[in-house]
Amino acid sequence: MLEINEPIARDFGAFQSKKYGIEGAVLHRVLFPLILLFAAPAIEAEDNGNFIDNFSSRWEARATKTQAEQPKWAVPMFSPFATLAQVFRSDFTSQRTSAGQTDWHFGSGKGFNLIPFANTQIDILVPGWIMHGGGQQDGFGDMILLGKYRFTARPERKGNYILSGALAWTIPTGSYKNGAPASVITPTVIGGKGFGKFAVFSAVGGGLPVSKVSTSGRTIHWNTVAQYKVGKYFTPELEVNTTSHFGGTRDGKTQTFLSPGIVVGKLPIRKLESSRLGITVGAGFQTAVTNYHTHNNTFATSVRFVF
Repeated sequence: MLEINEPIARDFGAFQSKKYGIEGAVLHRVLFPLILLFAAPAIEAEDNGNFIDNFSSRWEARATKTQAEQPKWAVPMFSPFATLAQVFRSDFTSQRTSAGQTDWHFGSGKGFNLIPFANTQIDILVPGWIMHGGGQQDGFGDMILLGKYRFTARPERKGNYILSGALAWTIPTGSYKNGAPASVITPTVIGGKGFGKFAVFSAVGGGLPVSKVSTSGRTIHWNTVAQYKVGKYFTPELEVNTTSHFGGTRDGKTQTFLSPGIVVGKLPIRKLESSRLGITVGAGFQTAVTNYHTHNNTFATSVRFVF
């Protein structure tokens, strides 16, 4: 059984503050419990003191090297994305339903995006809080675990393209019908090509419930994003988000949204070339363009803490 001895626990706080300051505190106090799972074999095979001293720098170096091998496109507001990111993200949305009520989503089911291995991203997306404007019971939404693998990529000056695959597991943790009625497995393929400051990428995936298919049905998701980089920090974008339903109570129905938005960042927190810490913010407005739609429009804001 893996154990961390008392000297490590005693020296942990001193290590954070003296050697890494704010950046070390964020990595060690917030992320350490989450990423310990990936590092368990290394801890057992390595001297504990050396492990604590080197773990953060090796994780950062691996993430930096992995991201240097792909285009530096902005993570879009609504669509899946092919690039690998390491952030903590929280979105806040106001959604106008077809019945005319406004629902508020706090967190919007976002969370940690981590790069634990080369070419790999693991997402731990925590349930958000949903507050209804029409009298329904408020409550938490679903939790999602996602794994993404980058098959191939080249940065801007060496081809400017990327192709990735993702597999998501939606866990029906939603309270008071604020989530899916059953677990859903969603495989997705995401790819894109850049042309100078302009980039376009698409994602095609399918939502496959593991039970209660007769009522919830299956879905095909198709999202396309066009972005243009303006200056160092600004990326305006236009997304097309389409969902088609097969089986269930919505069989044969398709809804499409147009979603203009803008992403700003990364804004550095520390003025050090080697520091990864930064903040990215964004905003987008999603509006229905088909006769059938589950909601009329959504206004979303996003805050991402890059590490």
